[in-house]
Amino acid sequence: MSLNNRYDFVLLFDVKDGNPNGDPDAGNLPRLDAETGHGLMTDVALKRKVRNFVSLVMNQDQREPEPGEARHEIYVREKAILNVQNQRAYSALKLDAPAEAEGDAVAEDGKKKKPAKEKRKGSGDDVDKARAWMCQNFFDVRTFGAVMSTGVNCGQVRGPVQMTFARSQDPIVATEHSITRMAVSTEAEAEKQGGDNRTMGRKHTVPYGLYRSHGFVSSFLARQTGFSDADLELLFKALESMFEHDRSAARGEMSTRALFVFKHDSELGNAHAHTLFDLVSVQRKPGVDVARQFSDYEVTVDEARLPQGVQLIRRLG
Repeated sequence: MSLNNRYDFVLLFDVKDGNPNGDPDAGNLPRLDAETGHGLMTDVALKRKVRNFVSLVMNQDQREPEPGEARHEIYVREKAILNVQNQRAYSALKLDAPAEAEGDAVAEDGKKKKPAKEKRKGSGDDVDKARAWMCQNFFDVRTFGAVMSTGVNCGQVRGPVQMTFARSQDPIVATEHSITRMAVSTEAEAEKQGGDNRTMGRKHTVPYGLYRSHGFVSSFLARQTGFSDADLELLFKALESMFEHDRSAARGEMSTRALFVFKHDSELGNAHAHTLFDLVSVQRKPGVDVARQFSDYEVTVDEARLPQGVQLIRRLG
């Protein structure tokens, strides 16, 4: 059953002695706003955590799906070939798949030219059927949307759920550490070191940072993708627990600290999102110059100013 209400939400999470989202263009340093020094985490990284959680907890059932049943496969996953994923829709629906055919073109003089490439897009009706199949079977497609028009054409989907970059409440300090591994990879390295067998490395961490992200759920787009109340509940569950099953030495301690959900009485919405987000205040407590734990902050919600037609659902916090 599709949604009948609009939702907006505020997500607070923190990191301690870890790197929440390294920037590969900056030597994997924690991402930050160069002007203010505030830490950043991309929306793509947050969605990756949600995808990983859903894949972990929802794909244990190997039974055949019931007709029309929504499934929880993940479209954008590690080592996936997206055009192969698209092909599955055409195979399942027994449609003539549009394909890219390549061959060696021959010029009049008999010499080979650059391989010719032919791309067929498929009929509009077939693309619509394929798009619907992808939404039904892939949780992240019906949630976040996807561009599936490369190669085998399954169209494009605008997802009903969107999230912003997460930004730290205060400026962060990226600390760089030298680390040592008491082993080497090859015999040549061991001979070069005379048997010392040490490998040096670098590690970047944030001593502490409290991050905030905003999210939006559109009931109109949910109707187009089949995103349901059950999917929404799974999304919030993932946001609450996504760090609990994503531990690594590089990320240190990461935890969801608060999730405030604003539910509108109508599909169109009863207030602007920014008005609702302004009700959630995060401030360092008096006397705390440098925050090093969540208890150093005070999080408040001005429920007295909650607009008519909007209710606050405290998921965490």
